[in-house]
Amino acid sequence: MIKKIIYIGIACIIFSCGSSKSRRSTTAKTRTVATRNANTTRNTNPVISASKPIIEEKVEDKEELEATSKVSVTYSNVNAYIDSFKEVAKQNMQQYGIPASIILAQGILESGAGNGRLCKEANNHFGIKCHKEWNGPSITHDDDAAQECFRKYQDPADSYRDHSLFLTSRSRYNKLFELDKGDFKGWARGLKAAGYATDPKYPAKLIGIIERYELDQYDNEVLQRDKSKKDFIAQEDKSEYEPIVLYIIQQGDTLYSLSKKFNLSVEELKKINGLKDNTLAIGQKIKIK
Repeated sequence: MIKKIIYIGIACIIFSCGSSKSRRSTTAKTRTVATRNANTTRNTNPVISASKPIIEEKVEDKEELEATSKVSVTYSNVNAYIDSFKEVAKQNMQQYGIPASIILAQGILESGAGNGRLCKEANNHFGIKCHKEWNGPSITHDDDAAQECFRKYQDPADSYRDHSLFLTSRSRYNKLFELDKGDFKGWARGLKAAGYATDPKYPAKLIGIIERYELDQYDNEVLQRDKSKKDFIAQEDKSEYEPIVLYIIQQGDTLYSLSKKFNLSVEELKKINGLKDNTLAIGQKIKIK
């Protein structure tokens, strides 16, 4: 009987110890899980260091250039192209008389600032087609018609040279060479008028590129013109297109009364209208500007 009581007591002690261990283990596990959750929460919050400021990358404005292919380029692309070929353009201006600004603007537009297919695969910066006289390597490309033949060059400078030869060897462009070599606007409009491009906006595109990237500075470098000379030429060109103002003679008008009315001398009125005397007729039109 006493032995049974002892055995029961030992069993109770063992059971009690086992339950205590189980509770401690569960508590420990619970604390471990809680610790992991706390770590997870902290990791979701970014740490910003004062020694490493956040720098936002600047996104450049883009523009689309379209000639033999449509290409989207950044200002950095265009400026890199200008740096690469401005000297070639200036040399061609000296040798052939074509404004460097026009050469560069056409190269930028036609080649997509060096990113077009013909430029990348054939070094053809101006979309020059094979024509009958071409015996060199070529590449086919869809343009006005499918799979047209375009010239392929080993050196981009050869493409620039052929562009200049193309303009100097065709009579329809002769009038362009009568313009002032710094008159890039006249050249842009003249190229369209001579049939170089069918796009009605072609002159505006060239002028826009030249003004945006200040390509006329390379014309002035070749011509050795300073800014004051450039401004003088611009003013001179502007006066050429001033409108003519006419006045219709009314009853009682005389050259003297008109001179007072329009702040001109009688001699000035006679000179600009080619009058030999002071006679005026009602309904006659005379220039007053």
